[in-house]
Amino acid sequence: MDRLIFNFGLAIEGIIANRLRAFLTALGIIFGVAAVVAMLGIGSGAQKAIMEQMKLIGANSIVIESNIESGDGADQAAGADQESSNSENGKRKWSPGLTMLDLDNIKVIVPTIDKSGGEISMRYSVIANGMQSKSNCIAIEPAFFELNNLQIGSGKNFSQSNMVNGNSVCIVGKSIETKFFRGESAIGKKIKVGNNWLSVVGVIKQRIASQENLEKLGLQDYNLNVYIPIKTALLRFKNRSKITSEDVGDNDSDPNHNYHQLDRVVLRISDSKTLQASADIVGRYLKRKHNGVNDYNIKIPELLIQQQQKTQETFNIVLAVIAGISLLVGGIGIMNIMLASVLERIKEIGIRRSIGAQKQDIVFQFLFEAVTICFIGGLVGVILGIVTAKLISQSSGIPTVISWWSIVLSFGVAFIVGLIFGLFPAKRASEYDPIIALRTN
Repeated sequence: MDRLIFNFGLAIEGIIANRLRAFLTALGIIFGVAAVVAMLGIGSGAQKAIMEQMKLIGANSIVIESNIESGDGADQAAGADQESSNSENGKRKWSPGLTMLDLDNIKVIVPTIDKSGGEISMRYSVIANGMQSKSNCIAIEPAFFELNNLQIGSGKNFSQSNMVNGNSVCIVGKSIETKFFRGESAIGKKIKVGNNWLSVVGVIKQRIASQENLEKLGLQDYNLNVYIPIKTALLRFKNRSKITSEDVGDNDSDPNHNYHQLDRVVLRISDSKTLQASADIVGRYLKRKHNGVNDYNIKIPELLIQQQQKTQETFNIVLAVIAGISLLVGGIGIMNIMLASVLERIKEIGIRRSIGAQKQDIVFQFLFEAVTICFIGGLVGVILGIVTAKLISQSSGIPTVISWWSIVLSFGVAFIVGLIFGLFPAKRASEYDPIIALRTN
């Protein structure tokens, strides 16, 4: 042990005596380790973002959205025939739109559905405690909270009686409670949505989600919404499937007139292997019932996210290869400079051997130099990598997550590089004949 400590001390003295050379030697390791840390940070951040998206949409989901703008939309996920036009002889073809009847029939014809729910999205003025603000009012079915991985933070969920009778009740998002009932619980309080007074029976548990993920998935911030039973919306607010005096006029000529009873339907499939097949069945049903009018979009968010995940994994592999090449170049640089250092210090090696140093002492001295340089380079590289990852995150919006294991891995890689690429020069230095080494000028 004393010999090892002594050899380590000589290695440190050698590094201090040749500071510039040691710094230049460490540059390759610094940039290589920085690349590894930044790459792992970006990769981990992307994986975290993907998992957040999966939590937002739930697993094995098929999403059907009404299309009121152009009617030439999607059904791409279901592979429906796009040849049918939305107009016939210059007149727009009639479609009943997305309705509760569609949802009921789909649940019957698609046996793989585990949970399902329809949604109606409305925007009204919300009044409570003397304050007024615009907010989204979402009419939902009982499975909504489970399908979207939401939990009731306080109060209770809608009862079966609320859902069947269309009672004047609501559940509010956490941000709504904070905004209108500062410092108080909203449970049992009254809130006016549009022209209807509703009793608050529950508050959803706040869930943090990035705006980027919400926009990618076409979702709203759940914390800012007011939720009511879907029967309440149809009875007390507006049922768009029924024609009223307000609908008589120019609505037929208005391409943006919303005639859909439901704005969104979410179907959770019991087995992910049947997602595409189930979407095909849904697409064929809707095409037939909607008279060939493509006034709906069918999406399978999980498949889109899986594709995104595969793309991200490919990107991570490319980054890993680049980081590996950087470390390889750094290791080769260490070996070259250590070999040059050996040639410069042949006389020092000869003196040490002549006064009793063994071959293994010479090996340990030069090996300690290489490993120490790599260790210091790894430390600087980790700091540089963390700073680089943060700068990338701030400038480009790419999420980054620096974990402790990425730092440990970086140090481990730096140590191994120093060990492997320092071993050959150290071995070569120990094999010099001391008599020949002392004669060298």
